[in-house]
Amino acid sequence: MPRMLDVSDEVRAEIGDEEAARLLAGESAPGSYDCTSCRTPGDSEQERTSTVLFIGDETAVLAFAHATCLPSQVVQVTEEQLQGAVRSIGAVGGEPPHQVQQPVPQPYQPQQQAQQPPNLVPEQAVLGVTSGLVLIQNELHPALVVEPTAPVARPGTLGSGDDFLPLLIEQGFMPMTELAAVPPVLHGWSVLLAAGQLHAVLQPNPNGGRPVAWWQAHQPLQVTDGWRAAANKHQQVLMFAAPVGSVGRQPREDLMRDALDKAAANGKLVSAALPLAGI
Repeated sequence: MPRMLDVSDEVRAEIGDEEAARLLAGESAPGSYDCTSCRTPGDSEQERTSTVLFIGDETAVLAFAHATCLPSQVVQVTEEQLQGAVRSIGAVGGEPPHQVQQPVPQPYQPQQQAQQPPNLVPEQAVLGVTSGLVLIQNELHPALVVEPTAPVARPGTLGSGDDFLPLLIEQGFMPMTELAAVPPVLHGWSVLLAAGQLHAVLQPNPNGGRPVAWWQAHQPLQVTDGWRAAANKHQQVLMFAAPVGSVGRQPREDLMRDALDKAAANGKLVSAALPLAGI
């Protein structure tokens, strides 16, 4: 039976017209599936379904999502992330490897060291990333708080200053003096979640083509069900960034919010709303 599948031009270019035709005809696409976004059952015979292609260094994995949760797209990940996602699905008796379940936000996490963003953080600085829910205008929003462990110098300089915020402002992040409204969407950037874990913050590729990782977790970061629900609702994640020592490690979301408010009041906070990639 034909499937109600959305196959984007980007996905079609990767899998080829013949495989796309087989998918649409129902020859190689499942009728029922677990949505890679909300992790609830879907039926490609009854509702519009998006095809999401994860591409690693050597392999590619095709996943399915409710069209209302996620558009059809290609997501570039590392081979290790891709194989880890496949193993995690097999370990819990999930779908076959061609259906990689992706983004499951899960929760308020203490800061975790991660890889330094390309051309931004010098060797002595790594980024601490915390996920949590932030209340803005009486509504909960999924958020990531990013703070380096040391001052960030502008590439090519030897000064002792901290250019972390100016560098992000140049990329389109907005300074905040208070958390009174949701920041504007920063197009071209996105947050990558896969197999129920936070993997990376992606930025535009300066050479064109697919986005590249600005921040990438050494080990995927878990997020809570509440975080995932808010992310599915808004289809975006708020990213807040502050210089070293401005926010710090906070054990609870209310304390994190207090620290963010103080950083904003002191002119040490920038933010943007980043669309989801693969939730």
